[in-house]
Amino acid sequence: MDLFDRLKQLREEGLAEIKKASDEQKLNEVRVQLVGKKGELTKILHSMKEISPENRREVGQKVNELRDLFNSQLDETKSAIVKALIAKKMEEERVDVTLPGRRSAVGGKHPIYEILDDLEAYFIGMGYQVVQGPEIETDHYVFEMMNLPKDHPARDMQATFYIDPENLLRSQTSGDQARVLEKHDFSKGPLKMVGPGKVYRRDDDDATHSHQFMQMEGLVIDKHVTMGDLKGTLELTAKHIFGQDRKTRLRPSYFPFTEPSVEMDVSCFNCDGKGCAICKYTGWIEVLGAGMVHPNVLENAGVDSTVYGGFAFGLGLDRFAILKYGIDDIRDFYTNDVRFLEQFRKEEK
Repeated sequence: MDLFDRLKQLREEGLAEIKKASDEQKLNEVRVQLVGKKGELTKILHSMKEISPENRREVGQKVNELRDLFNSQLDETKSAIVKALIAKKMEEERVDVTLPGRRSAVGGKHPIYEILDDLEAYFIGMGYQVVQGPEIETDHYVFEMMNLPKDHPARDMQATFYIDPENLLRSQTSGDQARVLEKHDFSKGPLKMVGPGKVYRRDDDDATHSHQFMQMEGLVIDKHVTMGDLKGTLELTAKHIFGQDRKTRLRPSYFPFTEPSVEMDVSCFNCDGKGCAICKYTGWIEVLGAGMVHPNVLENAGVDSTVYGGFAFGLGLDRFAILKYGIDDIRDFYTNDVRFLEQFRKEEK
């Protein structure tokens, strides 16, 4: 077989091999075999010195033509293989856009914020304004304005985080009341406000205590506000949160910023007032403190206590959530355990 017949045969065999290649790996093997450095065409070019001078020109021309043909067919076949692969993947990964979507699990409100949002909406509905004060407060607003001068013994109960002698992490949200009270213009109407927020106290964390918790204080100041107004407000609030069948009672207590002062209990949600371990067999559970605003608090804010009076109350949002949802460890609110939080996730409708 002369060289020209060999080239003809190589052409037919090469095109057939290219056509049979089913993937890129096989096609690359054919490419190396045909036009690679050790391929058939390269071998022919390396043997040109053995070819008679009168045939070298024609042989070289045919080798180059055959190389161009192989390269062109190899590129076309590669393009076809890639297109087929993409089409296959597109078909395998095809999404039917007419199918209904899959709902993703979403988070829900933290139980404390369920209570907070509920109470805010409730008090706004009764004409209260919601006030947010600074968490880093001054001794003046947290204590002195609230009838707790620097030498007052009741300060020992507060276990306060002081930053310096005059600034502290607020141990109660009453500073919000003092700030609003001294700026309120009573010629425009009574003052009715609630102030929710975080408070901080030097306490050892356990199942019933935390160094940080959420509190909400309320304040109503106007002419002719009575203890009956306070009792009615607290009773309605307790029934709104804990259920209309809850009974309430007021007990005498002491707070420096109110006089008289009371604590409110609700009938035990577990035993319905009959007595159990949760209510310590009393049938009642303490939920908040309140009272009529002390005249000194009014005078400190520049309000005439002979004309105006009112009531104040303070409740722990953590405690309300514990009682409402039957939670036995306050630390569950702050450890972010998904298993705990998922119990309060509301299903989408």
